[in-house]
Amino acid sequence: MEQNRHYTLWLTGVIAAVFALQTFFPAVTANFQLVSAYAWSRPWTLLTSIFLHANVAHILFNGLGLMIFGSILEQIIGSKRFLAVFFTAGLLSSIASTFFYNAVVGASGAIFGVMGALTVLQPTLTVWVYYIPMPMYVAAFVWAISDLFGFIVPTGIANAGHLAGLATGLAAGFMMRGMKRFTAGGSGKRMSILTAEEFDKWEKENMGKGKT
Repeated sequence: MEQNRHYTLWLTGVIAAVFALQTFFPAVTANFQLVSAYAWSRPWTLLTSIFLHANVAHILFNGLGLMIFGSILEQIIGSKRFLAVFFTAGLLSSIASTFFYNAVVGASGAIFGVMGALTVLQPTLTVWVYYIPMPMYVAAFVWAISDLFGFIVPTGIANAGHLAGLATGLAAGFMMRGMKRFTAGGSGKRMSILTAEEFDKWEKENMGKGKT
């Protein structure tokens, strides 16, 4: 029986702590960011760069995304599988980014992996994208199109990393869905992929939805 370890909270806390170190010690960024030209001579930066962020807006956006989507996915598939999705997506996102950008920092690729997995496992989950509510599977399509558009009009965002992370998460989601059954919520109870109604019931019981 796997106990939920709340790794989403731990990861968010570590990312916040690392950003504080970046603020006071610029050498942290210099030594641990992913510089494509040195990626294979300093392979650890493929992972350490995930915990670095460029500015306050960058870390707030990623932190919010990780807390929202990460907490839901971790509850559904368990802490160990959540970590596997997060770090695998982050690693493959970093590798993909080395072919397109000189240097990269940020957890976006890993978080897109989380969102990709959630898209497959909970496709009807409603999320807000650009202030518009839509099901998760539509949101994933919108995110993908937005990142593809970023190749046409560069925005300074690692769009290739986003797409690589999203693709990794989608693949992981389909792998888990193909297993038919997995541990949900770390409770040890075996259950199939949740329907929208079952997810609403689970959310009320585990996330405090509707409680005062």
